[in-house]
Amino acid sequence: MSNKIQAIRGMNDLLPEQSPVWQYFERQIQHLMQRYGYNEIRTPILEQTALFKRSIGEVTDIVEKEMYTFEDRNGDSLTLRPEGTASCVRAALENGLLYNQTQRLWYQGPMFRHERPQKGRYRQFHQVGVEAYGMLGPDIDFEMILLSARLWDALGLMPHVRLELNSLGSSEARTAYRDALVAYFEAHAEVLDEDSRRRLTSNPLRILDSKNPDMAEMLEAAPRLMDHLDDESRAHFEQLTAMLDAAGIDYVINPRLVRGLDYYSRTVFEWTTQALGSQGTVCAGGRYDGLVEQLGGKPTPGVGFAMGVERLILLLETLDLVPEAARSRPDVYLTAMGDTASREAMLLGEHLRDALPEMHLQVHCGGGSFKSQIKKADKSGARIALMLGDDEIASGSVGIKFLREDREQESVAREALAARLQALLAED
Repeated sequence: MSNKIQAIRGMNDLLPEQSPVWQYFERQIQHLMQRYGYNEIRTPILEQTALFKRSIGEVTDIVEKEMYTFEDRNGDSLTLRPEGTASCVRAALENGLLYNQTQRLWYQGPMFRHERPQKGRYRQFHQVGVEAYGMLGPDIDFEMILLSARLWDALGLMPHVRLELNSLGSSEARTAYRDALVAYFEAHAEVLDEDSRRRLTSNPLRILDSKNPDMAEMLEAAPRLMDHLDDESRAHFEQLTAMLDAAGIDYVINPRLVRGLDYYSRTVFEWTTQALGSQGTVCAGGRYDGLVEQLGGKPTPGVGFAMGVERLILLLETLDLVPEAARSRPDVYLTAMGDTASREAMLLGEHLRDALPEMHLQVHCGGGSFKSQIKKADKSGARIALMLGDDEIASGSVGIKFLREDREQESVAREALAARLQALLAED
């Protein structure tokens, strides 16, 4: 007997009992984006490899170690998208969305990175991303944070997350800071771990993001980018924090917050939580004013953020914040005893769905005894079981059995059934 074929490690199935929670989250996202005037964009999961090398940076961990890259039959180098911003910019440029106009866009879908799978982190993972183009001031940065904060409020997460902010300044300011940082790290080379020594010549700002406790004291004393900001970036950041203060949104300025991708500039932010242990970041983003030009377009300011869906679902479930109404279960389960009743039950089900469009009704199929059907009705999570058999067909009635309440069974005429169910379901 041949071995069973299993899913690729780190690429997980989403099972029927899990999907209702995802649908609940996705509905919250879609509703929120509509309220803020953001339009959905959908891009391919495969892109030319050059797109990510040019945008993310060839010396980042993503490009060096984590991308799923291969040659197709034509010899073209293709990559499964590791993040969504580069694809969004490419699509906007290719389709003329950025010419003399502003855009507010959002997307959702799978991303791919070959990293160590762990709870809440997978090799195929899902992100929701939000991007805005053509707006240079701090007001659009502020809107991004307001939008994400409203999502936390809607999900009940606001008491469990914290906003962290920093500014990366202009590319010129960052170059000067980079020189000061490299000099500092070279003076403390004996403390650097292997990853940090590798990054010293390629991407020294990422060393600040290290979680190595043996380096914590040295990193805390490192030069701060905020002390090297250009005047425009400093004014931009001060205006943003003033807006946040006025809105009553708490934040912490984190001088070690640098983000892992090369294209960020000026504002960077993260929403973090302590409820998931070391997996602290649930949403991250910032400005990338040079990326559009870097990918062949005219200079166009941009800002955005992305959130990992798996990690947010894990957070909601860990904190028991998934509302009962988000669980997928029928309101009513219609049982049928006998061939005639089975045929009648299907027609009755359609009649009830027409009469009560908001009701979730499941009709039993496959026969079985009355006892086994009631067991399945109970297991489905339905509140009410409807019973249809030869006696009910003869009398033109339907039995009502309450599965979650200690109430007497009822017998209701077929023509009055829809009204009775509407009244019963409204009791909640």
